[in-house]
Amino acid sequence: METNQLYRGRLIDHIQLVVADLDASRRFYHAVLSAIGIPVVDGDGFFYADELFVSVGEPLTGRCHLAFQAKDEAMVKAFHTAGLAAGGRENGEPGERPYHPGYYAAFLLDPDGNNIEAVYHGPARQSAASILIEFDA
Repeated sequence: METNQLYRGRLIDHIQLVVADLDASRRFYHAVLSAIGIPVVDGDGFFYADELFVSVGEPLTGRCHLAFQAKDEAMVKAFHTAGLAAGGRENGEPGERPYHPGYYAAFLLDPDGNNIEAVYHGPARQSAASILIEFDA
């Protein structure tokens, strides 16, 4: 995998999930990421989307909690619906949470039991949607 450009968001450089069933994970992540407007790039034995890299392999490295940003409550609901339809398991229906005023989220378990969240933090301004990193050739 060679690239001359990367797009990066706020805090996370990348997250890798090592999964048992790549096809099941591919279905799940394609569905939920499409629902929140994030493109997925497929490869041989892996796929990635923004800072998330998913591959098949041994040993499985454990479970994690991963939260995706959503632009509004409707996007959180679309994430939840798409994830359930693509094999995700319920782990918290869309709704407000007590973490801070306006925190609206939904939680699903992916095919490997990772806790996957979509969250809308309420109305806010961002300085930029993402940054572009271009490598010198």
